[in-house]
Amino acid sequence: MREYSILESVPENGYELLDSGSGEKLERYGNIILSRPDPQALWPKAMSEAEWNKASAYYGGEGKGKWIERAEIPEHWPIDFGGLKFNIRLSAFKHTGIFPEHKPNWEWMDNIIRDAGRQISVLNLFGYTGGATLAAAKAGAEVCHLDGSKVAINWAKENAKDSGLSDKPIRWILDDAATFVKREIKRGHKYDGVIMDPPAFGHGPNGEMWKIEDDLIPFLADCVKLLSENPLFLIMNGYASGYSAVAYGNMVDNFLGEKGKTEIGELTITEKGRRNLPAGIFGRWKNQ
Repeated sequence: MREYSILESVPENGYELLDSGSGEKLERYGNIILSRPDPQALWPKAMSEAEWNKASAYYGGEGKGKWIERAEIPEHWPIDFGGLKFNIRLSAFKHTGIFPEHKPNWEWMDNIIRDAGRQISVLNLFGYTGGATLAAAKAGAEVCHLDGSKVAINWAKENAKDSGLSDKPIRWILDDAATFVKREIKRGHKYDGVIMDPPAFGHGPNGEMWKIEDDLIPFLADCVKLLSENPLFLIMNGYASGYSAVAYGNMVDNFLGEKGKTEIGELTITEKGRRNLPAGIFGRWKNQ
């Protein structure tokens, strides 16, 4: 059985999407306002250019673009979001260290873990700065967090410390995701939940190549082999991959559809009182 949903990440004190349009988005991280490109924002802006120009920094272009500061900004600063703490930085290729659109998946996962009534183990692949890892750990799960970037893992550890989760059972792994999963299969390790946020293109820490069009289906097949005898969930997020949520749903159903419930849809960020900005797709499965 499959359902289609539009998940909405709504404004909080720590983060708010102020406006979007003309290929850009205007965001508030704590008390600092940033402007950066977003190709999904096809509509006209609602706020005036004067308001947009109040941003403390903006990202000037794609690819070889860079952050241009209008006011002095700290190297990093903390925000509260989704019941967790994140350190925000102006990093390369317009990123800030958090994907707010993932919060509804964190909440969905939190409920499943807390309702399980037993110790749960979760594997978070392409874990970046740890949003899903911290959400799962806070809910009571043992978590294995994997990323191919040492910088991202150290950033995630900082977020765990600031969120008061340093003493939680989190295993931090620097490795190529596909290589690690194959090793885990050979070791006989199992997980009750698997989360993945595969990029369209990337490299592992030793130069391993990832191309989503070639690698996603065999990778998903291997991840399913890691699920325990009584698994809880699998979440697969996507951004800039060129695929639709229906494609993700078909892949998940191919491996797990007969055993539970598959849900697909869009990840969005809600402007206060206005529209939803598309920010990605998801396919997720829950055992029943």
